Amino acid sequence: MNSAPVSDVVNAGELPDRLLRGPLAQMSALERAIFRLRLEQYLPDVLRPLQKLYGGRADFGAQLERLLDIVARAYASRSEELRLLDLRRVSEPGWFQRSNMIGYVCYVDRFAETLNGIKSRIPYLKELGVTYLHLMPLLKPRPGANDGGYAVMDYRAVNPAFGTMGDLRELATALRREGISLCVDLVCNHTAKEHEWADKAMAGDPVYQDYYYMFPDRIMPDQHEMTLPEVFPDFAPGNFTWYDRCQRWVWTTFNEYQWDLNYTNPAVLAEMLDIMLYLANQGVEILRLDAVAFMWKRLKTDCQNQPEAHAILQAFRALTRIAAPGLLFKAEAIVSPDKLLPYLGLAEATNKECEIAYHNSFMVLLWSSLAERRVTLMTHALQNMPDTPVDCAWLTYLRCHDDIGWAVRAEDATAIGLSGFLHRAFLSDFYSGRFPDSFARGGTFQHNPKTGDRRISGTLASLAGLEAAAARQNWVEVDLAVRRILLLHALILAFNGIPVIYMGDELGLLNDHGYLNDPDLAGDNRWMHRPRMDWQKAEQRHDWQTVTARIFRGIQAMIRARKQTLSLHAEARCYPVWTHNEQVFGMIRASARGRLLALANFAENPQTVFRHRIRDMGFQGELIDRLESKTLDGWSDLQLGPYQVLWLEPVAPA
Repeated sequence: MNSAPVSDVVNAGELPDRLLRGPLAQMSALERAIFRLRLEQYLPDVLRPLQKLYGGRADFGAQLERLLDIVARAYASRSEELRLLDLRRVSEPGWFQRSNMIGYVCYVDRFAETLNGIKSRIPYLKELGVTYLHLMPLLKPRPGANDGGYAVMDYRAVNPAFGTMGDLRELATALRREGISLCVDLVCNHTAKEHEWADKAMAGDPVYQDYYYMFPDRIMPDQHEMTLPEVFPDFAPGNFTWYDRCQRWVWTTFNEYQWDLNYTNPAVLAEMLDIMLYLANQGVEILRLDAVAFMWKRLKTDCQNQPEAHAILQAFRALTRIAAPGLLFKAEAIVSPDKLLPYLGLAEATNKECEIAYHNSFMVLLWSSLAERRVTLMTHALQNMPDTPVDCAWLTYLRCHDDIGWAVRAEDATAIGLSGFLHRAFLSDFYSGRFPDSFARGGTFQHNPKTGDRRISGTLASLAGLEAAAARQNWVEVDLAVRRILLLHALILAFNGIPVIYMGDELGLLNDHGYLNDPDLAGDNRWMHRPRMDWQKAEQRHDWQTVTARIFRGIQAMIRARKQTLSLHAEARCYPVWTHNEQVFGMIRASARGRLLALANFAENPQTVFRHRIRDMGFQGELIDRLESKTLDGWSDLQLGPYQVLWLEPVAPA
């Protein structure tokens, strides 16, 4: 593809003038000047990826003007309060990296029924310490089965069961005024087959058929299937679906009712950009971009992580920064670390992509260490992961709405004397409760007999042993389960990035098998770890005699400690260290703000880290444990109780 020279496409002087005479004509001179400055700043970053994608098209200039017109109109319609927020965010680009960023993720209906219900629960979120709220898919889905809301039929409407777009706007405002940033899902890779675009394509409209991948026969689908994996082999085998109404095969990566969008058509990128800015103007501060790895298709590949998918994200970021620079992107790309970092913007020049990405590997390694009672694999694997780019952050988590796939790299397993295949099988057996003496109670999700992969469903508390212990009324095991829950939270709170708590984990909610009574949910056991919020149990958080209070208060105390610990800012380097004890994980956070050593005992019995090893790590003299606010003897070996975690900083000289 030959790219047209920039000078042939746009006159950097004339283009702003045209926009200022159009959508921005009614704005003040200052507001128009701000727009011009941002346009001049980001236009090179806009052009670079767009030329990669569409530079060979004869209408490239017209497509560019269409995109910039969308940007200008969004800027003109942005509220004064949100423009002021933009200015604050620009003045502190790393605002989301601060140690006070604490995330919480929930389904609207399962947490509080409606958006107005969410608003009424803001005091609960503030009590816990939340400053970042991710609401699971809330845009209008197709009726019936909808992949948990990820089959969207209208991006500009809220699920009617939750409320209205006006309710979302009011909620965003209320959260923002309480210091909580709102994150929502935007499904970029596909729409529901009931979406207006898909409906027109189904009816034979060639304009909208070009919004999707549609084929009159099996020639191209069969060629693609030779290299395409199956996402849901159990209930959605294959990647293409035949529809009699339009006499076409349609690309449907996830389910037959989810149609993949065709980003080779610049009209699709323009439509999605318009939607992004529309949501930003409702007060959304972070967009979780779903399934971004799948957005570009190429024959003879797995159609994931293609260079053009990165170019699309780069274009989205540069364009949205002109109209709404306070908006952040979070990449939902559950891929290996080497393929993940580019989503954080390891491109040339200033071409950033997303500011936040899920650290799936850290989550998997935590569960692996918990099952093994050994931290060798985690330490080795994390030592071989590169640092995040500047002004980016990991999202650290223990559970999400999805299953856990055991993404343990064969190279890492082999390096420490394990079989990757056998270790993954062990983890599946352990967390499904099939392994002898396993404390976990989970369920197998999507067993693939071709590869042997078995993913796992289950709430954090059930996987950590609380369900089995409570069923046996074994209070020693209950105590150990609570300790495991707190250990895991202490580590995601200490790691590099934004820690996110999944709804109900702060209360120790167990697996919910009620989903089996709903025919739309019964075939997907991930709903066992999506229970409705138990507000009666939540009331127990004030009663120290309950397990609920121990978990809630324990997590709450760790959140307070994190917010007061400057060395946990996301800009601080984060690297694991060998403690010379296979049961104790060590991790250092280091920056000009200070140094912190986190130690975590993954065994149910006490463990020792020898003092000379602590000194070798650069921690000499007296140390203070930030979790307990206790000073430790700087000249003795360190003793860690079962599943105990320490956050150690040097005591400043008097």
